[in-house]
Amino acid sequence: MATAGLWMLLAVAIVLLATGLPAFAVLMGVSVAFAAIGVLAGGLEYGLLTALPTRIVGLLETDLLQALPLYVFMGALLNRLPLADRLFRCGVALGGKSGGAPAMATLGLGALLAPMNGSVGASVAMLSRSVAPKLTARGTPVPESTALVCVASTLGVVIPPSLVLILLGDAMMRAHTEAANVTGATVRIVNTQDIFRGALVPAALFLVLCLLVAWALGRRHPARSAAEKPEALEWLTGLVAALFVIGLLTGVAAGYFYAVEAAAMGGTALLLFGWLSGGLKGGAFGAVLRDTMAVSGALFALFIAATTFTLVFRAFGTDRLLDAWVKLVPFGATGAAIAVLALLALQASFLVPPTGYAVMMARSAMKQKTATRPLARALAPYLAAQLVVLALVVALPGTAHFAQPKGHDASPVETKLDDDAARQKFNDMLNIPAPED
Repeated sequence: MATAGLWMLLAVAIVLLATGLPAFAVLMGVSVAFAAIGVLAGGLEYGLLTALPTRIVGLLETDLLQALPLYVFMGALLNRLPLADRLFRCGVALGGKSGGAPAMATLGLGALLAPMNGSVGASVAMLSRSVAPKLTARGTPVPESTALVCVASTLGVVIPPSLVLILLGDAMMRAHTEAANVTGATVRIVNTQDIFRGALVPAALFLVLCLLVAWALGRRHPARSAAEKPEALEWLTGLVAALFVIGLLTGVAAGYFYAVEAAAMGGTALLLFGWLSGGLKGGAFGAVLRDTMAVSGALFALFIAATTFTLVFRAFGTDRLLDAWVKLVPFGATGAAIAVLALLALQASFLVPPTGYAVMMARSAMKQKTATRPLARALAPYLAAQLVVLALVVALPGTAHFAQPKGHDASPVETKLDDDAARQKFNDMLNIPAPED
């Protein structure tokens, strides 16, 4: 029944598209259904399923998950405070009379705030509420403004220290540790900081390409004169906020402080801004806390559902089937990486109409609706930019190691050690002489 896991994936996709139910509910429902069928059919051992509580406890003991509710709290504050509006207006004003200024300001705002928003959905909600009406007022067509909201909201996926990269780093560290233990290889274990630094240069390249696309497309639509320009206090607020966020993101990417610390500092700073600016009056703070609890609960439910799904998936042996298929891909490790990336290019999957997550969220949140075909045309240049960066990373893997510190061995040589060799290596580290024969 090794192919049962593939049917699980298909079932999840069909149920998600057909019902619109939350992802955690679909994953958990499909997992339970297939597990029951597998046990009754004799293709799945019930004893394997008893490992689920241990897996959940191990998942929730991860220290990095402390950052999750803090990031969600920041996103909820950004949705309630006028900070995004002020930053956007300052960005447009910096662009002068250029027709591409509103589009570039939208992407710049996404680059600043999306990594702190906690999720693509929170970024879409913020941008569609605070930025999309201003894009329309400045002459940007609805398909292009919707595409800009989609792209800007997904920048938080690739720009450190995004929540996705935090979770990816933790998952890769666990997988690498398990692989090293199984194979007995002496390698440097990949950690979350490595993931941040590896994503830094590709993310910067993608952002630059997106800004160029937005500038080129925006020139076709002459900008309408803005009704109002930022005041001195708004310029000061925008400058301080931009410098603070850039410093925060840079500090995490450079390893000066941890993602949890950065999220706590960002949340505290936004909370102080909300109190000082009066943006949290009239029950707004209570609404922020309710939003934080609701979104955090949904995300933790998604983690539990996902670990349940992977347990059943592996219990069927589908992971070994996929491993065998990947080994058949030509061109060695490079070919295997390309084949996997064709399935798992996460940000691109958010932006592919009509079922991309960011696309569906933006189309439902935008007041002015757009058809699929014009939206696909508006998204095409940004998807092309993603493919260019992806191809560059595959062709030149050094781009992912450019931001690593000097002396960091990106490709360590794996050597297997027996018990005696491992004991001797440990003694050498402690400067203990080898025993004489």
